[in-house]
Order: sequence, then C-alpha cells, then structure tokens
Amino acid sequence: MKRVLIITSSLRAHSNSDALAESFARGAKDGGCDVTCVSLKGKDIAFCRGCLACQERQDCVIADDAAPIAEAMKEADVIAFATPVYYYGLAGQLKTLLDRANCLFSSDYRFRDIYLLASAAENEATTMDGPIRGIQGWIDCFEKARLAGTVFAGGVNDGGDIEGHPSLQQAYEMGKEI
Repeated sequence: MKRVLIITSSLRAHSNSDALAESFARGAKDGGCDVTCVSLKGKDIAFCRGCLACQERQDCVIADDAAPIAEAMKEADVIAFATPVYYYGLAGQLKTLLDRANCLFSSDYRFRDIYLLASAAENEATTMDGPIRGIQGWIDCFEKARLAGTVFAGGVNDGGDIEGHPSLQQAYEMGKEI
C-alpha cells in the first residue's frame, strides 16, 4: 500500500485548491492508498536561514511546524502539493515549506512521484508555467523523484467557484491511478 501525503497551501477556508486536494485524496483512497492530508493553514513555518546544518543533521535547527511536515514528506511514497497560483507562481507558504525541506536532500527519502494541483483565477494555458517551474526546480534536487502529473483548475477565484469544474474529476482519476 502506497503512502500518499497531500500538502495544501491555501490559507483560505473552502479554497479551490483544497477542493482539488480533496478530490485527489478520494481517488487515492479509492485506489487503495494510505492517504494523509496536511494543511499549511495555521502552521508556524519560518524562513530557511540558509545555514545548511540540515545537510549534516538531516533535520532543521529551527523548531517549528515545518519539522514534522518534512518528516512526513520523507516517509511518503507519493507527495501531492495543492496550491493557489499567486502572481503566476507557487503560493509563498508552499515555497517556504519547500525551502525548509532542504533537510531531505541528503536523507534516504522514500518519495518518487510528485503531483501538483493548482487553481487560479486566470485561465490561460501558460498560467501553470511558473508553478510547474517552481515545483520542478525542487524536484530536480531529488534524483529519485519525478513530476508524475499536474491538474490545473483555471477560471476559479472565489471559494467554491471550482464546483462542477472538470479538474475535480481529473484530480480524482489521477489520485486513483497511483
């Protein structure tokens, strides 16, 4: 049974990217996976100090909510990141977490497949270019990992706008295929 970790980074209640994560989670559960969801809402995650002590220690010297999330990332077979698209990029809170997950670089991490689930008010095909570049840059540092898939919900702004959007079914099917 694969262990799937879904990390949501929207800070809004009933967000569209959270809805994508929920659909992906339902699909993964229906596909027989063990699924854990972690929201960055209300989490205390400080900026990386760039001290690189984590490369020797394999954990971060900063004691906050990033440490248990990074440990969950290390133990997951599959990680899905759900994010709103801000200024054609990943949400800042997700980028901060990815920076803080630097301790995983020199560790014996389990994850192989990474998924990106994103929502945006903008609906152009190029809207995902920045978020994909951002997540791919992180993945490229982990030689055993790959970007296994993306789902984009464009044209959704207010919470709940995603209802009935075809991306929900895409997220479900992608989760089920893990």
